[in-house]
Amino acid sequence: MERATMVRPSSTFVKINKKKLWVSLAIAVLSLCFVPINVSAAVRRETPQQHHLSRKPSPKLRFGRNGEFKILQVADMHYADGKTTPCEDVLPSQVDGCSDLNTTAFIHRMIEAEKPNFIVFTGDNIYGFDSKDSAKSMDAAFAPAIAARIPWAAVLGNHDQEGTLSREGVMKHIVGLNHTLSQLNPSELHVIDGFGNYNLEVGGVEGSGFVNKSILNLYFLDSGDYSTVPAIPGYGWIKPSQQLWFQLTSAKLRRAYMSPPNAQKSSAPGLVYFHIPLPEVASFDSTNFTGVRQEDIGSASVNSGFFTSLVEAGDVKAAFTGHDHVNDFCGQLTGIQLCYGGGFGYHAYGKAGWPRRARVVVASLEKTEEGGWGTVKSIKTWKRLDDKHLTAIDGEVLWSKKHTGKVE
Repeated sequence: MERATMVRPSSTFVKINKKKLWVSLAIAVLSLCFVPINVSAAVRRETPQQHHLSRKPSPKLRFGRNGEFKILQVADMHYADGKTTPCEDVLPSQVDGCSDLNTTAFIHRMIEAEKPNFIVFTGDNIYGFDSKDSAKSMDAAFAPAIAARIPWAAVLGNHDQEGTLSREGVMKHIVGLNHTLSQLNPSELHVIDGFGNYNLEVGGVEGSGFVNKSILNLYFLDSGDYSTVPAIPGYGWIKPSQQLWFQLTSAKLRRAYMSPPNAQKSSAPGLVYFHIPLPEVASFDSTNFTGVRQEDIGSASVNSGFFTSLVEAGDVKAAFTGHDHVNDFCGQLTGIQLCYGGGFGYHAYGKAGWPRRARVVVASLEKTEEGGWGTVKSIKTWKRLDDKHLTAIDGEVLWSKKHTGKVE
């Protein structure tokens, strides 16, 4: 997200006749599936770097033998040129020697402390405008995850494409890196807006009855950068084509989860990751969220209805975004937790004296009557601060089969 000089979009939302839009879009997509179309002809294409050709495959995601799956969210690194790139908004005592390398060190500390099963980078991974070479900046930004051989995924923010690569080029570079599970777009669709729309399935514990079943579903979407419609100012949004893909994917996963073997009675829980927060996040105040709100909500000025799509699908329990660096709260609306990651990067704007932070999410399994591992029973979260002790704060239950609330 931009600094305070960014003009905030109007709070007046443009309403969309969603039902008619879905029908029209479905017809369009079905007809286009039989016609070879290059929807990105106007976007410059870059050849992936040579070293990507030796990319090492990543293993399938699954719960560990301890019955947990832990995700580290890294929001808004704003990485540029490493040690020559200065920090923003730090205390006077921190200025000397502070650079992108502080961001790198924070990731290493988080990996060592939490030992996540998976890392998600939720956009503005690099600050393209200050980067001399976008590919090299991304290589450095994601290097800690790659070095640790931890599976990881990324979505795009509104600044990633402002350097030497287009938005498509940035995502193609990410897809070519080692140990990533990121995808350019769904292979089954010929037409979809943006780059980096995909889903990942998390299987049950090895040796359990759910080893070949996805018991936690992860969705990733491109929330865009800025509006391309002259009459609509401000940031981008999740488009109808992306929402249709999400709905079809959610329905497919629900059918699989409710089919033999070990057929279940409802959908597996899902988590969704994208960069720009939804307009509905503005409905929260200090009485109904956990964390802090220290700046306006930087959502699009058009409400495209994606939150309604999430509610209708019925499987998503939480959505995680970045973009607003000094907001780090979670709030529940209509059964879905809407959460910020909190500003992570040192070249991103922040608040001096307010530590950079990261969000951790852990899904835990229940025990079966036979004593083995079953399906997901709860999803918890907390944040860690980049201070001397990596202080953990704001622990809470995002979802469980019984209740939600603060961790005791």
